[in-house]
Amino acid sequence: MPVITKYWEVAPPPPPEAIQELSGYPPILRQILYNRGYRTHEQARLFLEAQSPPGSQPLKLLNLPKAMDRIICAIQQHESIVVYGDYDADGVTATALLWLALNAIGAKVREYIPNRFDEGYGLNLEALRTLSEEGVDLIITVDCGIRSWDEADYARSVGMDLIITDHHSPLNELPSAFAVINPKQPGDTYPEKNLAGVGLAYKLVEALSSSGQYPNLDSRDYLDLVALGTVADLVPLTGENRSLVRSGLEFIRQPLRQGLMALIGVSGLNPTRISTTDISFALAPRLNAAGRLESALASLKLLTSQDPTEVGQLAQWLEIQNRERQRIMRDIQTKSEQKIIVDDQIPLLLFDADPEYNAGVVGLAASRLTEQYYRPSIIASIGEKYTRGSCRSIPEFHITQALDQCKDLLEHHGGHAAAAGFTVRNELLQTLITRMQSIAKEQLGDLDLRPKILAEVEIPLSDLKPDLLKYLNWLQPTGMGNPTPIFMSNRLKVTHQKAIGADGSHLKLSVTDGNITYDAIAFRQGYWLAQLPPLIDLMYTFELNEFNGQVSLQLNVKDIRKSLS
Repeated sequence: MPVITKYWEVAPPPPPEAIQELSGYPPILRQILYNRGYRTHEQARLFLEAQSPPGSQPLKLLNLPKAMDRIICAIQQHESIVVYGDYDADGVTATALLWLALNAIGAKVREYIPNRFDEGYGLNLEALRTLSEEGVDLIITVDCGIRSWDEADYARSVGMDLIITDHHSPLNELPSAFAVINPKQPGDTYPEKNLAGVGLAYKLVEALSSSGQYPNLDSRDYLDLVALGTVADLVPLTGENRSLVRSGLEFIRQPLRQGLMALIGVSGLNPTRISTTDISFALAPRLNAAGRLESALASLKLLTSQDPTEVGQLAQWLEIQNRERQRIMRDIQTKSEQKIIVDDQIPLLLFDADPEYNAGVVGLAASRLTEQYYRPSIIASIGEKYTRGSCRSIPEFHITQALDQCKDLLEHHGGHAAAAGFTVRNELLQTLITRMQSIAKEQLGDLDLRPKILAEVEIPLSDLKPDLLKYLNWLQPTGMGNPTPIFMSNRLKVTHQKAIGADGSHLKLSVTDGNITYDAIAFRQGYWLAQLPPLIDLMYTFELNEFNGQVSLQLNVKDIRKSLS
């Protein structure tokens, strides 16, 4: 399979005025702060302290006061409330958070998460009919609903009030719900536009907590769930998200929730050192696994139960599910590659659909293909009448806007710039793909499609000292929008190398600049083993490696190239 070469770039040094303004910080940290747009001492201080931006009070969200009053009324009148969520980690944590909080203040509330395979994403009419027949008075959505026009009309017609909380991008017309809470909707002046679904659910609980009516409700008790869902959903870790996740990580590192303790245990993590990377690559995949293969109810129960025996069994089940999810994902990825990449030619838009593909895992396969080939990818599962697809994309191609141009063909669709999903009738699938390929050709045809990898600074290996890790830790939490700093070092001699991993897909090596030697790990770069030149340049992050109780410093390699000089 072809390997996509990356475009390397090193950030320019700060100008003298920025160096003076940021003079209180070590040189490397000063460079990183400047690279991220923090040009004054005050800007840098606010960023490093991870304070919430001004104006982030929950009642500043458009329609939130109206929604809060309706919820309080429902509690007082003993009305039946349903929290209607989604089956991914953001949706599950949001559902758990709001259900736990409302239950704690005496609401008559239960949760509902649709089955991915039987019902699909978001609100659906059949579920609403059932809930109406059961006498539900108020439905509160989390992480879904912003494009549920027909469902909102139905709820209104049968006398059920609907409060939509959703962070996905709305179209021009909003559903006719009792209240719509979405900072991206027209007229909303709330400063943080990129809250996750769980973040919006938290703002609702924060408003209830600060209303004075529920002295036993402390919104901070749910910050661990906010951190889990926010990191899992890949929203930018800047602004208020950064503040919420940093606070939430402290609760995760001292877990009181039995289910979270069990999840950390099966993931083999040290709770006191959990990072956003651990959430992204260990905790979130396990929470997602149940909803991808069967039902997300196991993950929801894990987060809401305080029974040690029950959560222990649930955590083990999620571990089994996650391993099966990994196997299925590898199978889909391999099969799709064989069908898409012919004679090493990489199409502008990668597409594959198959009746045998698991609809819950196609998004992960699409993500891997986009990562591997730097192209927008669509992988879909063909059912009896409908095809359900998941899309992943690159910065040059807003995948949801592309789907918007095809909305006349689609039953449902939605998402973000980099990820989306859709449902299409089988007979319209080829028309959809032809149109999407045309859009991709128009937008991408003249571009040099290579991923850019940006180093904060070029640095000698001998400058990598333990103190640097302390400064890097001030940048936490890192993730989307605030990435872990990447460094570049040139003309390194490889002193040791070997392939590792079950299939030899990873590369372990040792490198030296003549003064100091460091171990390095290069995930999914095992193909370099047979072709490493004598001298190499590296792009990498600098980190602590914990293995079998031993802690060491290592380079986590992002890319390798032959030294240019």
